[in-house]
Amino acid sequence: MPYHEFEVSKCIPERKQHAVVKGPGEDLTSCLPKGYLNTIPGSISERGCAYCGAKHVIGTPMKDVIHLSHGPVGCTYDTWQTKRYISDNNDYQLKYTFASDVKEKHIVFGAEKLLKQNILEAFKAFPEIKRMTIYQTCATALIGDDVDAIAAEVKEELPDVDIFVCNSPGFAGPSQSGGHHKINIAWINQKVGTIEPKITGDYVINYVGEYNIQGDQEIMVDFFKRMGIQVLSTFTGNGSYDDLRTMHGAHLNVLECARSAEYICDELRVRYGIPRLDIDGFGHKALGDSLRKIGLFFGIEDRAEAIIAEETAKWGPELAWYKERLQGKKVCLWPGGSKLWHWAHAIQEEMGVKVVSVYTKFGHQGDMEKGVSRCGEGALAIDDPNELENQEALRNLKPDVIFTGKRPGEVAKKMRVPYLNAHAYHNGPYKGFEGWVRFARDIYNAVYSPMHQLSAIDISKDDYATDKGFVTRRMLSDANLSDEAKASPITGYSGKFDPIAAIRAKTDADYPVYPRRSAAEAAE
Repeated sequence: MPYHEFEVSKCIPERKQHAVVKGPGEDLTSCLPKGYLNTIPGSISERGCAYCGAKHVIGTPMKDVIHLSHGPVGCTYDTWQTKRYISDNNDYQLKYTFASDVKEKHIVFGAEKLLKQNILEAFKAFPEIKRMTIYQTCATALIGDDVDAIAAEVKEELPDVDIFVCNSPGFAGPSQSGGHHKINIAWINQKVGTIEPKITGDYVINYVGEYNIQGDQEIMVDFFKRMGIQVLSTFTGNGSYDDLRTMHGAHLNVLECARSAEYICDELRVRYGIPRLDIDGFGHKALGDSLRKIGLFFGIEDRAEAIIAEETAKWGPELAWYKERLQGKKVCLWPGGSKLWHWAHAIQEEMGVKVVSVYTKFGHQGDMEKGVSRCGEGALAIDDPNELENQEALRNLKPDVIFTGKRPGEVAKKMRVPYLNAHAYHNGPYKGFEGWVRFARDIYNAVYSPMHQLSAIDISKDDYATDKGFVTRRMLSDANLSDEAKASPITGYSGKFDPIAAIRAKTDADYPVYPRRSAAEAAE
């Protein structure tokens, strides 16, 4: 197996088995790093904890909820506002976060009274919000605070409120992925089936594993509505607490991010017989295939085809414009989990770039398998890398751009490599046909940024030209193109800065009205 040993990690020999270089003709039997294991002592991991995976990734995107962390304030602060989980209720869950602010004295004497006081104060401060999630942290789990008992007491005193308790302290798994599992199972055990759904259509889905980063969920729900599909709930981006209690009433679970939410889909299938359908909202082909699959499931393929034809006709030429200018640009695809394989093939096929490295911080072995299989010869695949390994990889691979999170991205910028935020996006949404063109636009802007190119020059020692005038991205990107390509009437992305406002302005009258199926047809 072609293991790759980083020079900086030779003092941690176990790290060698966590990185591979894909050689000629190699498949997954000979080119797969170890993955989803406990971080090796001495390696400064970039992983988050299980509490972060539960609260920050899955819990926080619920929009009409008081999100309270029972623990030190630092846990809460670290999981607040670092992702753009927007919502159509004025971004309540982004503006406000809550902590019981446990101190040393509470560790000694217990923090249950403090927790109850905080719960009551939070409901009093926001009387319009009647739902709460409470997240256990390491400190309060270790001292044995009974969060469930305190929640039950409050619900007796305030009968109009409902509280969900997620016991997912930071040590509950090797990474944030452990927290994903905890909150998935806790939600279906505690809340699913406690409210009966209101069914208004013939085709009803739960949209699962979608977190509405800069409006992704609203883009996709718009497609579903155009197909005449009722979205009963979204787990959890822009999702309503009470809607998510009705998940048992859907006909189909449409799953986007399998890494974070496949667990609840599998449980809904076992307990309620609801089938699971995995889709992908990134990339014109992948999204088109996903809409077709949903249409095929419900027998409404024609509706899906109409949307695909309209959207690709509108946005396909602009995507091709960017592909011509991004051809062969080297990319390090370093996200957290499932984007490793959601993006790897799509950006290469539809944008012309070359993925020279993939990594995952909390992905499982299956995520790495799919990611590696979609990369070409010579790609470097890394599991749970540390910062020094990242830096060594950047120096050796010399990518044109890196897609990663904010922390490693800022380090990349200091090394004169432009980065795009793979977790929260730069100028999203990136899902949808238009969103994919926005993503290509952001890649183009990063790769051909005159400022980034100047930043690579150290004027204290490097030679630099003094006779060059004003330079634009277009001058840089079109320098070696044909005259025909330069003369194209397309100049890049033509959409609006904010595509979400128009979707939110839509009413039911703006969507097609399809005839309802008869009882006999529905029973077939």
